[in-house]
Amino acid sequence: MGLVAMLFDLDGTLSDSAPGILGSLRHALRVNGLPPLSAEQERELLGPPFYESLPPIVGEQHVAAVIARYREYYGATGMFETRRYDGVAEVLDWLGERDVTLAVATSKPEHYAGPIVEHLGFADRFVTVCGDTLDGARGNKALVVGEALSRLGNPEPGSVLMIGDREHDVLGARAHGVACLGAGWGYGTVDELSAAGALAQFTAPGDLLTALPGLLARP
Repeated sequence: MGLVAMLFDLDGTLSDSAPGILGSLRHALRVNGLPPLSAEQERELLGPPFYESLPPIVGEQHVAAVIARYREYYGATGMFETRRYDGVAEVLDWLGERDVTLAVATSKPEHYAGPIVEHLGFADRFVTVCGDTLDGARGNKALVVGEALSRLGNPEPGSVLMIGDREHDVLGARAHGVACLGAGWGYGTVDELSAAGALAQFTAPGDLLTALPGLLARP
């Protein structure tokens, strides 16, 4: 069948957005009178939606207030504190030259994701940027992936690949029969991605670029 479409996660896959996300989260915790998080807790929060990851860390009763203050700060300052990973543009260009349809599938609210992709200089590479809604209606990765696939005309799952850096990307893609590659340059771990069932893992975008000819031709 071959590869006809590829979905890309945003944070930790297309760009290193940790400075803006964590700076905004630290601000939100501080103004709500909550203690700072450990480095490990901060790492765990990079990638999955806050509705899912924050409750066991800050308590369900604080989640709404933390997210509200986070969004205020992030929208004003943090969202553009991000940079594209070296080598990602070359991956996107290689796929585009071979007519592979590209889309972003991120748990970040689409309200922010679209402008960020444009800020990174990637807007012309993707036919759609799909994310969560501000009210959390697509509050897990499977719902985001499903919406992205719908926008692409629901291609055969075997003709699509996802790439992301966290287990949520792998599991969200699998819910739709789509295999997921591990972006080992992001925020997840080798063990996390392996346990979730990533098809393969790559330590740098350049390694993915080397593997793309074989992936493009996979049955």
